[in-house]
Amino acid sequence: MSFGDLNRINTNLQSLDAQFSLNQTNRDLAETQLRLSTGKQINRAEDDAAGFSIASKLGARVEGLEQGLQNTGDAKSVLDIAEASFDSVIDILTEMKVKATQAANDTYGEEERGFIQQQLEALSDELDSIVEQTEFQEQNLLDGSFDATFQVGERVDPGGEEDDTINVTIEQDGSGFDAEDMGVDFRDDLDVDNHDNAQEAVEAVDNALTSVAEAVNTIGINQTQLTIREEILTQTINSNEAAQSRIEDADFAQEQSQATQLQILQQTATASLAQANQAPEAVLGFLG
Repeated sequence: MSFGDLNRINTNLQSLDAQFSLNQTNRDLAETQLRLSTGKQINRAEDDAAGFSIASKLGARVEGLEQGLQNTGDAKSVLDIAEASFDSVIDILTEMKVKATQAANDTYGEEERGFIQQQLEALSDELDSIVEQTEFQEQNLLDGSFDATFQVGERVDPGGEEDDTINVTIEQDGSGFDAEDMGVDFRDDLDVDNHDNAQEAVEAVDNALTSVAEAVNTIGINQTQLTIREEILTQTINSNEAAQSRIEDADFAQEQSQATQLQILQQTATASLAQANQAPEAVLGFLG
């Protein structure tokens, strides 16, 4: 800083130099306080154009990855609903097999087999009810129509193989899992009124159990894929957030130390400016 001749009052160079120093300190202090208030050392492009661009891209990717993680959780919820319903379907089919096996025994007469038939018809109704009620967002999961593609990441490659998607279908031979589709409809197709028919019913139920077991196995594979995807997404999010943090986050200890230094300089510059503004009054002594 230069110091002007105090005997010249038309242009107070000492005051101008003090003002310049004070303004510069104020600007630096404002920048430091902004970094402390936002927690970022890069708040706009002029702070670091390259760093701002990279951090913005990393931030956008993290947002996409976090939504992909949310999508993955939603997809697992869909499969959990289907799996829970399949558990009930298996219970019903198991009960059907027990009743059909019971009816196959010739120790039962026509009347007793009629009672078993009524029970099997009721189980068929219950099986259909479960299929009808297994829905997610008004989309049925067990009627054979469920064919969904889950976006479990932020990459999109239409028509290619580099997008982050998992396709899930729930069906058996293109059909659903109600009593008719699985061939265990005791209200129409099957009956246990004699030994041979009861044995055919047991075989039909066994085939249905096999179809359901295959569907549950497929769901299990898809659930494993989604769980692995969750782990990958979580690790990727953490890595990208760490990279973004290294680029744009402020060092609070350093910024606080800088703020303290600038506040002292601000006070010093303010005092110097006040002194510089009073200095020309000394000229009045020449006129006394």
